[in-house]
Amino acid sequence: MTRSIDDWRRWIAENILLGAPPPALHAALIDHGFNADEAALEINTALASPYIQGGARLRNRLRKRDWTLSVYGALGRMRVNGATVERRECLSRDEFFEQYYFQNRPVIVTGAFDSWPARSLWSFDYFRARCGDCEVEVQFGRDSDPNYEINQPNLKRLMSFREYVDLVEHSGVTNDFYMTANNTSQNRASLAALWADAPTISEYLNADSPDTGFFWFGPAGTRTPFHHDLTNNFMAQVIGRKRIKLIPMSDTPRVYNFLHCYSQVDGHAVDLTRFPAMQLANLIECTLEPGELLFLPIGWWHYVEGLEASVTMTYTNFLARNDFHDGYDTYHEV
Repeated sequence: MTRSIDDWRRWIAENILLGAPPPALHAALIDHGFNADEAALEINTALASPYIQGGARLRNRLRKRDWTLSVYGALGRMRVNGATVERRECLSRDEFFEQYYFQNRPVIVTGAFDSWPARSLWSFDYFRARCGDCEVEVQFGRDSDPNYEINQPNLKRLMSFREYVDLVEHSGVTNDFYMTANNTSQNRASLAALWADAPTISEYLNADSPDTGFFWFGPAGTRTPFHHDLTNNFMAQVIGRKRIKLIPMSDTPRVYNFLHCYSQVDGHAVDLTRFPAMQLANLIECTLEPGELLFLPIGWWHYVEGLEASVTMTYTNFLARNDFHDGYDTYHEV
């Protein structure tokens, strides 16, 4: 029995609320050094506690909520295109908002930013010539930290943009370094000259918003682990391809959310033995090609992997309300 008695009491309480039968808890405690009478006393004391009884009522409410979400998920899977991300060419504003934004459904829009100068101008050589001497911030050392996304504030390095472009061009497949939205405070100013090449997609986005987008740039092999965002998002794929795995917000109870907006599940190689509930999640996969615009609805879990060296612009400044994060306070363990 290496844990403190309070640790064991927390363990007993959590497992009672999860529905574990008392005999199973009793056997586990004995296996960890409790004698039979001590184990029975701790379990019976917990079962009789008004705190545990109050927690059980809250558990039942959460189960009701999970059932409601499961119904939404089942209805979504019953749709004709429920297992795929639709592709729509030059989707009108009204259709986009009525059929996708307000219904919390992903869609890939083609032809939305064909007129961008970035589509023809952006390249490694162009980046070096335009902004090569600018100092940028990059996430570095991601391979050495299994929680690289959670710990990203500790994985920052400053370098010239030219040096970073050279790294991306000659690196091969790696997840060790990546320029992401988390580096925006430094890079939006440093790379301001590039923003004119990617003007606002005014059919869906607010050109008057101070939010002018986020610049993502990395080699093949970059990964963004399963998580959900607190806003609706657009991903405009400018260079290279990305593989994206999506899970509807309604399947949140099945994705092993353990901290804030993060899942324990490795999207690169989903382990159904360790995470069996994932078998019930509606996992949708798509490949985003250059020139395509993916709408990522708020709350949808997504895993992103660069198949090639890639550049992506992301946006949250929609013409419709997108401030839902104001009511979110679950930044801790769940």
